[in-house]
Amino acid sequence: MSSITVDNISMRYGDQILFEDVSLQLHGANHYGVIGANGSGKSTFLRLLSGEERPFAGRVSIPDKVKVGYLEQDPFSSEEEPVLDLVLQGKEELWNAMHRKEVLLAEEGFTERHGLELTQVEEVIEKYEGYSAAALAGEILAGLGIPAEQQAQSLRTFSGGYKLRVELARLLFSEPDVLLLDEPTNHLDILSIAWLENYMARFAGMVILVSHDHDFINRVVTHILDIDYADMRLYTGNYQRFQQNKELHVAQVQKDQAHQDRKRKQLQGFVDRFKAKASKASQARSKQKQLEKMDEIEVLQTSRRMPAFQFKPCRNPGVTALEVRNISKSFAGRKVLNKVSFDVSRGEKIAVIGPNGIGKSTLLKILVSKLEADQGSIEWGYEAHPAYVPQDHKDVLDPDKTAMDWLWDQIPSSPIGAVRAMLGRVLLTGEAGEKKIKALSGGECCRLILAKWMMIDQNILVLDEPTNHLDLESIEALKSALEDYKGTLILVSHNRYLVSSVADRILEILPAGLSDFYGTYEEYLEKKGTDHLDEKIARNIAVKTDPSKKKAASGTDVGKQVYQRLKELRNQERRLQKSCDRMENTVHKLEKEKDENLSLLFNHQAFQALDTQDQKETVLRKDQLEQKLNKAMQKWEREMESLELIKVQIEQG
Repeated sequence: MSSITVDNISMRYGDQILFEDVSLQLHGANHYGVIGANGSGKSTFLRLLSGEERPFAGRVSIPDKVKVGYLEQDPFSSEEEPVLDLVLQGKEELWNAMHRKEVLLAEEGFTERHGLELTQVEEVIEKYEGYSAAALAGEILAGLGIPAEQQAQSLRTFSGGYKLRVELARLLFSEPDVLLLDEPTNHLDILSIAWLENYMARFAGMVILVSHDHDFINRVVTHILDIDYADMRLYTGNYQRFQQNKELHVAQVQKDQAHQDRKRKQLQGFVDRFKAKASKASQARSKQKQLEKMDEIEVLQTSRRMPAFQFKPCRNPGVTALEVRNISKSFAGRKVLNKVSFDVSRGEKIAVIGPNGIGKSTLLKILVSKLEADQGSIEWGYEAHPAYVPQDHKDVLDPDKTAMDWLWDQIPSSPIGAVRAMLGRVLLTGEAGEKKIKALSGGECCRLILAKWMMIDQNILVLDEPTNHLDLESIEALKSALEDYKGTLILVSHNRYLVSSVADRILEILPAGLSDFYGTYEEYLEKKGTDHLDEKIARNIAVKTDPSKKKAASGTDVGKQVYQRLKELRNQERRLQKSCDRMENTVHKLEKEKDENLSLLFNHQAFQALDTQDQKETVLRKDQLEQKLNKAMQKWEREMESLELIKVQIEQG
């Protein structure tokens, strides 16, 4: 069982203390979420655990046998290799064995020595389940949004965000005992985040992660490591439970302090009144000693601060705030947007979702004239004043200006006091406001741009991944501000907590076109789930539950439809059951053949008795049987899943 001991570690940079004298024992298959304000030391803590940094004081102890996996910044020596191969290299011993096997089988003068080495190589491949390794690596890549048809492409053909996905896939495939993940959901779309959640739920090792995604933390972690007050405290439970427990802890400390203050005041009052009286002098001295022995209960100042976001629309635009007609856009011959059309009504809060690379950010840039569409038209409504916050802050910020100078340049007519006050509202006070923008963190840059749109006239917010660099407190503040916003919102975000809280309409961009859903994100997911299971059942449910349909479809008609549907389902059930039985027999037959082949392959005496050609054929037959067995297993599993789905639908009527 994996374990990590943190013994009295302290970490500081110059005069800045991140945490002091922290001691922890991290155990087994627990999943720890590391949280804290921006700059509190979350990423630093992961680097200490990985060995990339050494603590200022204290030590981190990890047993030699424990394999720690940490996302490296630039782990690939070559970008010319296919991404599937790069993921397979996550298990170095397996990769070397697979490569050596190819070399041995290509040898023209195959000798007894080659045969012996081939047997040893096969043992390594068998140890790591190498003949299903490519399928597993492919599943991980697909789950992270890189489908099978792209997995043979070289890494250089992918964008930076997708390269990070390949890095994450390789780390997951390597199956370490301890996973250290720093913001793993950055650059992932909502579907990939959901896949990663499921993977984490099944992962049997220890996980220590930093994330600003409330929902992801809630679903993945079993414990919280809270960095605050220059300390690190361990809480059992997910983020929601942590919030409750921390509030109780802070409230108890405040209660204890108030009680101590009252006690101190009573003792001091007794001493002051009776210290000069001979009859009470001994009691006064006793009370004075009690006062001196009392430990000071100090309510420490939290490092967490919440910005005060508030966006006030300048005036109402027309009823139709925006009309988008047949927008298309291609890059290097690849079509990103294809005849996208939709309208935006005044006051709507729209979340634009879809897989990475589908064109969400491109669409927003076209809307605010940062990009020109290849065809189509954009028409903003009467008195529409859009405010744009890009995903890449460098698009709008001047790195050589200070935060103060840049913000004042945006609103030169405002008094300096108003600019300073606004910087304070977004936590850029004092020295932070005088820093060059190139020295600011990603979260500080985002808050600075949002400060601009709190001061400039706007009535439509166009936000592209605004939470990418914000801490949990800033995300909470932004969520509240967008909930209260009276204007129109067009939002691209992979943060489900934010999307679920504010959106009342979902625009999903897919390769096949645009899906437009009027409702919350939860309602969208519910509808999408039903449609995905069975479109006909969804229509039947709609007929049953929609009062407006009662006259159009009588009870008799609905009954006939349901009866006919159940009849079709039972016919499908019988066909699938027969197919599943056949596939099960095939799998058992192939497993038996595989075992017989392995017995020969790993019986050194019997294998060496074969001539070189038979040895080669024995090895190749193992490959062929593995491939056939994998395909048969996959087909059997698919048909079993289909059979279970049919059974559920029959039970639901």
